[in-house]
Amino acid sequence: MTRAFYTQELECVATFWRIYRRDGVALGFTGHDRDLTFDGIRHRAAPGMLPSAIQRTAGFTGDSATMQGALAHDAISATDLAAGRFDGAQVEAGAVDWQTLESLVLYSGSIGSVSQDGAAFSADLLSAKAALDRDLVPRTSPTCRAAFCGPQCGLSAARFTHETQVERIDFAANCVIFRGMRANMMAGGVVRWIDGPHAGIAMEVVAGSDAGLTLATPLDPALSPGTAAVLIDGCDGRLATCHQRFANARNFRGEPFLPGNDLLTRHAVPL
Repeated sequence: MTRAFYTQELECVATFWRIYRRDGVALGFTGHDRDLTFDGIRHRAAPGMLPSAIQRTAGFTGDSATMQGALAHDAISATDLAAGRFDGAQVEAGAVDWQTLESLVLYSGSIGSVSQDGAAFSADLLSAKAALDRDLVPRTSPTCRAAFCGPQCGLSAARFTHETQVERIDFAANCVIFRGMRANMMAGGVVRWIDGPHAGIAMEVVAGSDAGLTLATPLDPALSPGTAAVLIDGCDGRLATCHQRFANARNFRGEPFLPGNDLLTRHAVPL
């Protein structure tokens, strides 16, 4: 039976919250004055980090909640926030009896926008009802709207995913050369780091050439040759690319020949 909290005048109750990052790291915190271990996670005492009042409604509007804290805590650093390690992370918040360790999750959602102000940070939490705000009606576009190798694309991700290692690095150009890379296939693709200082982080490839892959995210100076990574090919979303390179034009999700909004304002061209 689920424990009912705050039914007596005096109870041993503390708040807790957990963060599940997309790179597989789970962090637990509690407002108690000592660490608590339950549900297989050690919740570290973090009196400087507090979740706000949680507002839950029965309607379709999203539940509101925020989380604030100090960057002095070694589990959450400014470097990790800037690198995007907490973007889209799953969050659980609730109450725990610090004597019996009985716990109850009162809120679950994901981290939305994260802002930093000096030595402190603030994160907006999005409940599961935030998915109801998404516009499900597709809009026309000259390029493909489907995610590369996603359900609508239909291509197999395994065909365009390659595990490799860093061969050389050009920090000045934010460029990396990987062993056996196919640079002409990587523009718009993704580099997902397996180990090293960027472990668990995915970086977009801005451009690819024989000089290496130019990444959109700044590289850590600690990155060294031999670091393992997974390369995922890219697609520019054009119909010609879909047809000539992937032979997948039947799954193209775009309208390249549909006239744009400027059709009525175009000047006449003599034949």
